[in-house]
Amino acid sequence: MGEEQGTSEEFVQPKKKALKRKMDVDESVDTTGELAGDEETLAVLKPAFPPLKKEKLSDGTEIRKVPVPSHRYSPLKENWMKIFEPIVEHLRLQVRFNLKTRNVEIRTCKDTTDIQNLQKAADFVRAFILGFEVEDALALVRLDDLFIDSFEIQDVKMLKGDHLARAIGRVAGKGGRTKYTVENVTKTRIVLADSKIHVLGSYQNIAIARRAICNLILGSPPSKVYGTLRTVAARSAERF
Repeated sequence: MGEEQGTSEEFVQPKKKALKRKMDVDESVDTTGELAGDEETLAVLKPAFPPLKKEKLSDGTEIRKVPVPSHRYSPLKENWMKIFEPIVEHLRLQVRFNLKTRNVEIRTCKDTTDIQNLQKAADFVRAFILGFEVEDALALVRLDDLFIDSFEIQDVKMLKGDHLARAIGRVAGKGGRTKYTVENVTKTRIVLADSKIHVLGSYQNIAIARRAICNLILGSPPSKVYGTLRTVAARSAERF
């Protein structure tokens, strides 16, 4: 009986092991065979992302849409002709305000000479929607090296309640004096929209103005900020 049990155990265990080994070998062979032999199929299966296309209409014209918040409806209505004329007459584009989607839509037409004018017009309208004057925003159309930088006071320092209100007051100054001084020294334009700050200017001037605004938010007195502004502005003027 003992011999029969031993023989049965000897026969059962190797069979199970052999089956497992065979399965392992088969899986490894299959996977290696797929990897080695079907490189072309793997290359086809790889995702091929085409380059991003600009938003186009059915007839091939390109379009840009600039959303308009509700508090900018009346300024847009009052200054519509000032916005309309440079886009249509100088940039040779078509523009309209869609009442359903509440977007300013700008698109190319057969008279458009340069496709870059579409992005210039979109930047011009967006700058006005952010709160800049039409004359200041129009500089984005005339000059190539102008940009808009936007940030919030909470990005510089987490402030709430009265502390946030005082920080906004430090940036603006009495009657807007501090804001105008920073604008004139750095040759930029600044918009204070609640806790959001938008700066329009060249890259270097935006950096100088942003540093001054950040110092004001962090609590530096305006007199100290004026002094550092003058030295930095004089240094940058010497470079050019």
